[in-house]
Amino acid sequence: MKKIIFLSLLLALLVSGCSLTIPTSKRAKVLKPEEAKAAAEKFINENLLPTNIKATVKSAVLEGDVYNISLNVSGKDYTSYMTRDGGKFFQSGIDTTTFAQENAANQAADSQAPADNSQVQAPPANAPKSDKPKVELFVMTHCPYGLQAEKGLIPAFEALGDKIDGKIRFVHYFMHGDKEEQETYNQVCLRQEQAAKFNNYLECFTVSGDSAACQTSAGIDQAKLKSCVAAKAKDYYKSDSALSQQYGVSGSPTLVINGVQSNAGRDAASYLAGICAAFNNAPAECGQQLSSASPAAGFGAGMDASGSAASCK
Repeated sequence: MKKIIFLSLLLALLVSGCSLTIPTSKRAKVLKPEEAKAAAEKFINENLLPTNIKATVKSAVLEGDVYNISLNVSGKDYTSYMTRDGGKFFQSGIDTTTFAQENAANQAADSQAPADNSQVQAPPANAPKSDKPKVELFVMTHCPYGLQAEKGLIPAFEALGDKIDGKIRFVHYFMHGDKEEQETYNQVCLRQEQAAKFNNYLECFTVSGDSAACQTSAGIDQAKLKSCVAAKAKDYYKSDSALSQQYGVSGSPTLVINGVQSNAGRDAASYLAGICAAFNNAPAECGQQLSSASPAAGFGAGMDASGSAASCK
């Protein structure tokens, strides 16, 4: 398990959906397939992984103006892309046909949202107050910074319990391929139909990234989850997608308190303070002492001393 957690941390950059520029000295005009294969393997091993872990590029196949790079790291297969000259390396691509179909479906769902999204306002410094604050964190399931925010927010959710209406929700688009879409359907079903086990599942998943193992450790009813994913997950997700559009969410993570985007540090203490400021009368639970250390971005345990406020957009 430690090896999985360690490797997941090291691969956070590789799977974050970013493009990376390879230094000019390493570029060639137009690379042949074998040259592209060697260049990609060299770049990944020298820049993205420690010396004791090696990536093996199995193939480099030209697809239009980019190479499809098939690689393996510690027994796991990944697909990435690199420009023909080796100048830029991309973690993943978008299937334009599938994306267009999904986008059309999302727009149909969004048209049912009650709010007019044409004028998205900048988030105010303070959220409106209420007797029972509604707290919604919008994330992508494989966004390193969404995972970071979840690790910070869950302790605040647990500290406040039923004093708040707290939910993890999902943004209206995917950036990290099929694995993210499928995991989103898993999580939205667990949130809706096995809520008592959802936080335990997330506490495991945000560290290990192993959905199957975390379902087992959290005691998830597998048959119920499978049935939900097949019949209800997309409808549950459409509801989140509509809210994401309604609130003007443009990245993962985005915190919304009482219907308004809110800024807060990603440590548990800052989240607790931000939520408690939205009560008309703060309950005794707001006096709890939670960690003020920001969790590390990506899968894995540990802390982030940089105080980064980055997001997946």
